[in-house]
Amino acid sequence: MAGRSVAETGEFDVIGSIIEGLPSSPAVRVGPGDDCAVFAVDGDVAVSTDTMVENVHFRRAWSSADDVGRKAVAAAVADLEAMGARPVGLVMALTLPPELEVAWVSEFAVGVREECANAGVVLLGGDTTRGRDITATATVFGDLQGRPPVTRAGARPGDVVAVCGRLGWAAAGVTVLNRGFRSPRAVVVAHRVPEPPYGQGIVAQQAGATAMIDCSDGLLADLGHVARASGVAIDVHTSALDVAEPQSVVAAAVGGGDPLTFMLTGGDDHALLATFAPGDVPDGWQVIGVVIEGEPAVTVDGAAWQGEAGWQHF
Repeated sequence: MAGRSVAETGEFDVIGSIIEGLPSSPAVRVGPGDDCAVFAVDGDVAVSTDTMVENVHFRRAWSSADDVGRKAVAAAVADLEAMGARPVGLVMALTLPPELEVAWVSEFAVGVREECANAGVVLLGGDTTRGRDITATATVFGDLQGRPPVTRAGARPGDVVAVCGRLGWAAAGVTVLNRGFRSPRAVVVAHRVPEPPYGQGIVAQQAGATAMIDCSDGLLADLGHVARASGVAIDVHTSALDVAEPQSVVAAAVGGGDPLTFMLTGGDDHALLATFAPGDVPDGWQVIGVVIEGEPAVTVDGAAWQGEAGWQHF
């Protein structure tokens, strides 16, 4: 299929190349190739959908097809992690320009498989259609295995706020790429392929997390969702945020800005944010703030943040 377009190859041959030899799991009763997939669970099912659109969430000039496939899976599975669910299955809908080379789709499928293996989720099937731009919509299913979900609504005054995963790396990467550079490589890679802390959602749930959220839009923005859902105020302590060297390098290169801005407002890293009673924070999580009584709001070192709090599509 090298050099051939999606239109020249045909829809069903493209689909066949994606699903050929897919791994399965004991939970999957019916896999790709039928009208629906069927899988078994032990408890309630958690479901989430995440869409990535070309030139909004990724650019082909910046990311390989493999990168885009991995990112599509990681962004979706991070939402399951935030509920404390065990990832089970994923279905994906692809919109493809007819002139797109099928080699791009094949490389995308490799990335999807790689990240599914990392996340412990099985690709169950999906759909393809034509369109002007590449769009990937991943719907994920998770098994709560008899445990209650961890929502955004349970934070209580006196809880601490903790993070597991990276903050502000992807934002620093976008800043670099927007200026036509490819270094520091670490932050560029962080934009291309996020690294959610797989497995830590269940760890947090079992440790007694009172609220949890996937940090996709920025630390302040996403903690704002928790504050509003829980009816509490949250204060973030910048002294607890560890700025990495690549973030400092980028901030200095673009005019000496504060690298903490990347960590406070940058999205797309898909770290997990959770609130805990002070003695319940599990290993691997870093305390970065506190939940207090008050009107729902997020402050930084006791003061209102001046500027954008994070990403908004509209």
